[in-house]
Amino acid sequence: MDRAILHSDANAFYASVEAALHPELKGRAVAVCGAPENRHGIVLAKSELAKRMGVKTGMANWQAKQLCPGLVIVPPHHDIYAEFSRRLHEIYERYTDRVEGYGLDECWLDVTGCPMSPRAIADELRAVVKRELGITVSVGVSFNKVFAKLGSDMKKPDAVTEIGRNDFKNKVWKLPCSDLLYCGRATTEKLKLLGIVTIGDLAKAPPALIAKRLGKNGEMLQRYANGQDDSPVAEAGEEEQVKSVGHGITCVADLTDLEEANVVFVALTQDIGQKLRCLNLQARGIQVTVRDRDLHFESWQQLLPSPTQCAADLSKAATELLKTRYGWQKTIRALTVSAIHLESVNAPQQLSLFDGDGKRRKVEGAVDKIREKFGDDAIKPATLLGENKLPEHAPKQSPPPGGAG
Repeated sequence: MDRAILHSDANAFYASVEAALHPELKGRAVAVCGAPENRHGIVLAKSELAKRMGVKTGMANWQAKQLCPGLVIVPPHHDIYAEFSRRLHEIYERYTDRVEGYGLDECWLDVTGCPMSPRAIADELRAVVKRELGITVSVGVSFNKVFAKLGSDMKKPDAVTEIGRNDFKNKVWKLPCSDLLYCGRATTEKLKLLGIVTIGDLAKAPPALIAKRLGKNGEMLQRYANGQDDSPVAEAGEEEQVKSVGHGITCVADLTDLEEANVVFVALTQDIGQKLRCLNLQARGIQVTVRDRDLHFESWQQLLPSPTQCAADLSKAATELLKTRYGWQKTIRALTVSAIHLESVNAPQQLSLFDGDGKRRKVEGAVDKIREKFGDDAIKPATLLGENKLPEHAPKQSPPPGGAG
């Protein structure tokens, strides 16, 4: 029996949830935006009508308003979006126990062997979600996860697209490589240099060339282009292994030197260290991402001298990494730091005779308990007591692993 995989994608999720809760927003151009007073004034999500008017995710609020004068801007309500995501999962699990989330608004479903046809399930899902939640989903139907996701992107909103084993070449191969799952901007540019523009070009390219220029990632993408994806859909509730714990922030004013950046790193790593301790994980590496005043991104990473979950170690390493890699030709608008190459705190390791990590863990564990009892501001590093460029109401928690749509 051939596999039957669905990919359900909630259309304009954040904006659709807002419209479902506030009927007066229906039929209007809506954008969910961050707070401009903290320089978070960018579009996080937009309705289909706003999209047709040229509004894009990541665009500044004022730019969106220029393109769409009647745009209604609403603040984000992440707890409500998480609740709608949970209710979406509940609906999906009525049809199969193989439900794998991909962000808040997307899910794969393995409906192989179900009495109903995959197309019938997809159409019923659209109707049930619309009736019970007041939002719409687009569903891709195929014989693997990659093409199912591709199908859900091909026709929006509130639509079903089928990609079969016998017709995928006609439907898929004419699309640009960038439409393929895991084919990012950098990979797309590398493929263009090879004269490979469409998914069909990639599928028919000499395998030796792809392997030489793009390595294992290129080989994987070429298999996907040829419909060769047998990755399973995870069981509902199956936890994804945490690969990194990160935290980022946009500052109220641009950072002009390393000392100001260090203050931000100290603030961000407080949360990261606490999250690592909650997960019983430690980091073997650190990653720093910079967004400069022109909104250009740069990112670097390096291994740590020894595994750690201590905020002081992480902030020191982040500052040193920035010191060696960033030239300060431009001021910095936003910083993100991530603990990477995670492992269990029980993993075997070579200890130093003079290592004080054990004592620091006890100290930071005690700090966690104080904050849990008296609040996050009850105790903090002295570095954060002076003037700084952190937003007054900076987020206190790291984003969930895997991110959100």
